[in-house]
Amino acid sequence: MNIEQIYTKCLAQGAYYITSNKEAIIIDPLREISPYIDRAKKDGVKIKYILETHFHADFVSGHIDLAKKTGASIVFGPNASTNYKCHVAEDGELISFGKLSIKVLHTPGHTMESCCYLLKNEAGKDHAIFTGDTLFIGDVGRPDLAQKSAKISQEDLAGLLFDSLQKKIHPLEDHVIVYPAHGAGSACGKNLSKETTSTIGEQKRTNYALRDGLTKNEFINELTDGILPPPEYFGVNVTMNKNGYDSIFEVMHRSLKPLTIDAFKKYRSDGTIILDTRTAIDFAKIHIPGSISIGLEGQFAPWVGALFPNLNKPLILICPTDKEEETIRRLSRIGYDKVIGFLDGGLDTWVKNENITSSIDRISAEYLASLDLEKTTIIDVRKPGEYEGEHIKDVIPLPLDYINQNISEYPKDKRLHLHCAGGYRSIIAASILKANGFNDLCDVVGGYNAISKTNIPKTEFICPNS
Repeated sequence: MNIEQIYTKCLAQGAYYITSNKEAIIIDPLREISPYIDRAKKDGVKIKYILETHFHADFVSGHIDLAKKTGASIVFGPNASTNYKCHVAEDGELISFGKLSIKVLHTPGHTMESCCYLLKNEAGKDHAIFTGDTLFIGDVGRPDLAQKSAKISQEDLAGLLFDSLQKKIHPLEDHVIVYPAHGAGSACGKNLSKETTSTIGEQKRTNYALRDGLTKNEFINELTDGILPPPEYFGVNVTMNKNGYDSIFEVMHRSLKPLTIDAFKKYRSDGTIILDTRTAIDFAKIHIPGSISIGLEGQFAPWVGALFPNLNKPLILICPTDKEEETIRRLSRIGYDKVIGFLDGGLDTWVKNENITSSIDRISAEYLASLDLEKTTIIDVRKPGEYEGEHIKDVIPLPLDYINQNISEYPKDKRLHLHCAGGYRSIIAASILKANGFNDLCDVVGGYNAISKTNIPKTEFICPNS
């Protein structure tokens, strides 16, 4: 038996490759399937099943393409309905491969078809559980994604999730290894741990959702308190995972196209989004006016989806050298399949042919500390939870997540000093603001990580129950 977690940091997502006696199963695969096929070929194993824990909202799964290429069967849990051939398993059903078996545990709550897969070893003993978005390390899945399709409230879904955890997960023995679908950084939960594996025993000790004596009402209140709206692109991804999508090979073929400067300029004049995927530092130094910075070095695809939820809106790209294919592949992971192409030669081509460029001012945290802060407009673009943890006293919180909805709240008559935690998100915010006519702004280098080391007055959130 071999279990391999294939973790993708950009999506904070874990897929799983499990082999036994020349057969393999894949759980929650990413859209690009070549790595799974290549690995199976190298190991001399046949991929027998592709198991999906639920209809994913934050990425497009590779189950359809992988099934077509390998002949493997796609498996979903109870209540799943698709527009393609799959096996809808029953609660408690055993799925065998090699010398091992997987028991399907229906665990509705995150979504109605959500299930966990309990792996039994060659002796038939419980060994590990693949929990999807039902149970994370330190948290559980959000209960609001299936509201429209299930026509029930998030509180009702939270109640179902409580029952699933208590009846299907809590009774498992402490030694059982927990392999979730996501870790810290995913929007599928509130407070996910940076750890990507654990055990049932450890989760009983540390995860509020499995603590002894927890009542259903306590769980519902804790789970739904402070839950933020899901990114708008989530619904599109669910639909693609349920109904099907274009092959990743077709998407790469039509999108990986170099554009001449004249073609690029024509699309730009038509109002097509220009997405610059170079680093935040490089973008700040020089960029094409009107372009938006979302660098490959951060959680690239989720931010594209969150800020441009209309996945049918076309894009043209400015990419770092030799990163065009990676950019398009990572965009396809969240269903952004409408890339027209990339400027051949990148920013260098633009500079050689055009006189107009732009930049973003940057200042150090120490320089910010030297200003008269009562007359300085500072905007914190971090997430609400980060802001609540600690922030500059009297600073304005305007999270990047909602910048398109809240852009009117940014003062246009003042110089804006933007910061996030480290500088990635604040440059994204600055680029969006500049594209919308905000010209007097600057980025704080190092973000709050640097600000925290200065004498700038700060406010720390104090829990009322502490």
